[in-house]
Amino acid sequence: MVNQTGANWLGRSLTLLGVAGASVLLNLPAAAESALEGSIENSAIETIAETKSEETASASGTIVDIAAASGSFDTLVAALEAAGLVETLAGEGPFTVFAPTDEAFAALPPGTVEELLKPENQDVLIEILTYHVVPGSVMSTDLESGSIPSLQGEALAVDLSNGVMVGDAMVIEADIPATNGTIHVIDTVMLPEGVLSVEEAPMPDGMMMPEEMMMPEEMMEPDEMMMPEGSTR
Repeated sequence: MVNQTGANWLGRSLTLLGVAGASVLLNLPAAAESALEGSIENSAIETIAETKSEETASASGTIVDIAAASGSFDTLVAALEAAGLVETLAGEGPFTVFAPTDEAFAALPPGTVEELLKPENQDVLIEILTYHVVPGSVMSTDLESGSIPSLQGEALAVDLSNGVMVGDAMVIEADIPATNGTIHVIDTVMLPEGVLSVEEAPMPDGMMMPEEMMMPEEMMEPDEMMMPEGSTR
């Protein structure tokens, strides 16, 4: 049997313990809230990191790797090699490339691609190719009607009123991920103003330039006209 003194001491101890416990309980929500906020923040950071990791994992290589493996950009890859831009577009970046298909290059005037691939035309080729490259990784959802700067220096016009138009080209496949950027496939080779015009393109074999064409007889000088046999001047 507990004596009265012991009972009083036990009662006071339980009372003090109850007060301390209440204090702990009162402080617990604030501590829990702080811990929860930290957990949410860490979770958000982890989610972003995981998303970026998944995007990188889904990319099968650099912009150049993907273009070379595709089978649809053989001319573009050959042009990048001739221009000395392979190392650049295989670098860290990030870059966004509006990539013309082989069909887009084939639509240029006959002989144009062959001329551009010649070493003496490397500067022109670089101008054209860098006109298709935008700094940073720009997804189609990031585009707005207006303009975006190209590596060549001139701005590219963007029109979203009827699909996605960049300059004179239509984006026919968007948001191909690469480890160093993004590829958008386009159906037309874009030409910077004044760099290459249709008039400068080579003429097809067998065709003559205007100054080389025969003039009508009435426009010829008398000495250039054919005289009938037996006739005298």
